Amino acid sequence: MAKIATVITDTFEDVEYTDPAKAFKEAGHEVTTIEFEAGKSVTGKQGEVTVSIDKGIDDVNPSDFDALFIPGGNSPDNLRADDRFVNFAKHFMDEKKPVFAICHGPQLLITAKTLEGRKATGYKSIQVDMEYAGATVEDKEVVVCQNQLVTSRQPDDIPAFIDESLKLLK
Repeated sequence: MAKIATVITDTFEDVEYTDPAKAFKEAGHEVTTIEFEAGKSVTGKQGEVTVSIDKGIDDVNPSDFDALFIPGGNSPDNLRADDRFVNFAKHFMDEKKPVFAICHGPQLLITAKTLEGRKATGYKSIQVDMEYAGATVEDKEVVVCQNQLVTSRQPDDIPAFIDESLKLLK
């Protein structure tokens, strides 16, 4: 069983959180939601999902987790403005722990300056940003890099994203 840190705030892409989180939990993994403060609720971009936050960023240590999950939507762009989240994500990349980022999720990894020399994908509008950050961008439903980083482009890619993420957690 892996402990998966999930960094998330308002306007995340609803299904990009709910579907992978459900699959991770069903496979026996623990999913912890992390935002600016514990106990509050955040709402998805589509307004269909509300998530209760387990921990505030100041209450967690990345060393206590085995993997990082970054759902897309506007959430990653909002989180990357805060150095605490940037440093949190950087820890997972630097320590070669599994990182799962879908859609706009790689924006947090761009700001953490951890994509150089990596193969990855993301939502079409951030692919150029990823290239400027040094990534080799592949326009595929899922890209797995160095048996550590799993990235996908959009909600349609969720099944492949989940499959590859679960393989890394075995």
